[in-house]
Amino acid sequence: MANPLKCDLCPKPATVHLTQIVNNKVHKVDLCEECAQAKGVTDPSGFSLADLLLKASLNPEPVAAGVRCEQCGFTQADFKKHGRFGCPHCYETFRGVVEPMLEGMHKGSEHKGKVPRRAIERRSLYERLTKLELDLTEAIKTERYEDAARCRDEINQVKQAFGQTPAR
Repeated sequence: MANPLKCDLCPKPATVHLTQIVNNKVHKVDLCEECAQAKGVTDPSGFSLADLLLKASLNPEPVAAGVRCEQCGFTQADFKKHGRFGCPHCYETFRGVVEPMLEGMHKGSEHKGKVPRRAIERRSLYERLTKLELDLTEAIKTERYEDAARCRDEINQVKQAFGQTPAR
């Protein structure tokens, strides 16, 4: 049997599960009965998911209420009201609010994304080719001709893997 979800605000089991979709982004909050009542979840007119997320986050760097984004003028109150930021610079301005919130929702606060396997392979080959070319130059400078020949052969192999014409 799966472990029951815990309340996002306290260690009790969550019995109230909220989902809000803003600009095609899903935000979920799990609360116990007591926290749900305390946060006004049962009163739709007084409930804001953004406000709950801000209160739920443990801010190691609290953001002062008077802080404004230098680019767009957005405040923390604007974020609470709209559930989104005004510009990309807001993420830096309100880092103390955003990072704990993201870490609570996701595996981390940095977007890693997906990289196609072929792109990783090409980059690896390119890095290998660059290192071999540096090694070749150094071997020629220091008159280590056997090492230079080995580097040249490896460079040719890497270039063939790239689909380039090998050097002679």
